[in-house]
Amino acid sequence: MKTVVCYQMSEAVEPDLDLLERQNRFVSSHMRRIFIQIYRIVRNVPDAQDLTQEAFIKALQHKEQLRDEQKAAHWLSRIATNTAIDFMRRKNRTTFCEMDNAPESHSETPEDAVLRSEQRNYLEDGLRLLSPRERAALMLRDVEGLPAEEVAQMLQCSKATVRSHIANGRTKFLRYIERRKR
Repeated sequence: MKTVVCYQMSEAVEPDLDLLERQNRFVSSHMRRIFIQIYRIVRNVPDAQDLTQEAFIKALQHKEQLRDEQKAAHWLSRIATNTAIDFMRRKNRTTFCEMDNAPESHSETPEDAVLRSEQRNYLEDGLRLLSPRERAALMLRDVEGLPAEEVAQMLQCSKATVRSHIANGRTKFLRYIERRKR
């Protein structure tokens, strides 16, 4: 009788350990990607850190969704995007802060460092002109390389709306570039 009870206890504990291990692997393998995805929308490191944690909490509350790794990754991206966009709507504000400079390469000259910094500032200034949804659609499509269908699913809108967000974002960015050339 004692052996059976121990076996049953062991059986009850094992799935929880396996689930915990799967969850830890899931979080560690997607943390950086999700943080960057959220940062590109909210443009603020502390907010992006908080929202990344919030997105993972939301995802991990639905353990059954984590069984298929590929579907879970897409599902997590959709949660992250929606969490960031909801945050921007709730706060009805946009704040910006400088990301820490990337570590300098040993072969980088001071001139190269200045040019890299100017290019980064130039890009960030252009992205500030876009709405959160335009920025999200543009980043997911052009930077992350996702097809329009997946971007539409993540933003919970139609493919036509995604194309409109991307077109509007690109137009605003091109106008910004033209103004800067003058």
